[in-house]
Amino acid sequence: MDDTGPTSSHLADDTAMGPVTLLVADLDAMTRFYRDVVTLQVLAAERDTVTLGRAGRPIVVLAHSPGLRHAPQGAAGLYHTAILFESQAALAAAVLSVARQAPQTFTGSADHLVSQAFYFTDPEGNGIELYWDRARTEWSWTHGRVEMATLFLDPNAFLREHLTEDAAAGATAGDAAAVGHVHLSVGDIATARAFYVDGLGFDVTAELRGTALFVSAGGYHHHMAMNVWNSRGAGPRMPALGLGRVDLVLPGADDLGDLGERLRHHGVAVRDDGRGLSFDDPWRNAVFATVA
Repeated sequence: MDDTGPTSSHLADDTAMGPVTLLVADLDAMTRFYRDVVTLQVLAAERDTVTLGRAGRPIVVLAHSPGLRHAPQGAAGLYHTAILFESQAALAAAVLSVARQAPQTFTGSADHLVSQAFYFTDPEGNGIELYWDRARTEWSWTHGRVEMATLFLDPNAFLREHLTEDAAAGATAGDAAAVGHVHLSVGDIATARAFYVDGLGFDVTAELRGTALFVSAGGYHHHMAMNVWNSRGAGPRMPALGLGRVDLVLPGADDLGDLGERLRHHGVAVRDDGRGLSFDDPWRNAVFATVA
């Protein structure tokens, strides 16, 4: 890095989220849940790691970590992994699958204006959002901030309206899906903003009264979010079950190089293993950035 500092202060517009790695105690049970209940497909399985996704795209990586325990209440870490479905029919089919096989995992649903979302908790306590986006032309922006809300969304009415016979029969199980965004629990919003906006290079898209921050690249409503709703004041994480790593996928090698320069300029320790860049946020949430 030369004395002029990083050449860009923003992530590339085509930046996307990669898979989320979860450290799990019971690999078999968690695999069954994400495969049979959430309707993902096993894309790869090694002795201690199972990768699940849709249409060949990894969404969740389960890493067997039986020596770890759950983090204490109030710790920083994963709030939820948000899986984006291409159609309301595919989302309805996944919601129906969870409702039939694991109804006790349902924690809520909402219309966020930009999206329709359903919330669950996996068998080891990790939050999951299953959602569908409205077209970007339907989103409303004011002074660089996207309008989002939390409006009532009736799950049964959603299923009646959007669940087709083909979807109910599993015909949408091969439809594409992806990690749309990742929501973290952090200790404070000012520190999160300094890291994820000033350092990492996301743009702020929404803020919630000092308790939550929503950020994205390329005008998406949010690729990541951070809140203090359950974790205000939390310090760096100790090794625990739950979040293992968040992946970012950048469009090109130059974009990855700019990211590395920007992070180092802000004093972040960056590790380059030849495949991508690894670094930790202020709460030791691990992030891995690679090229598409």
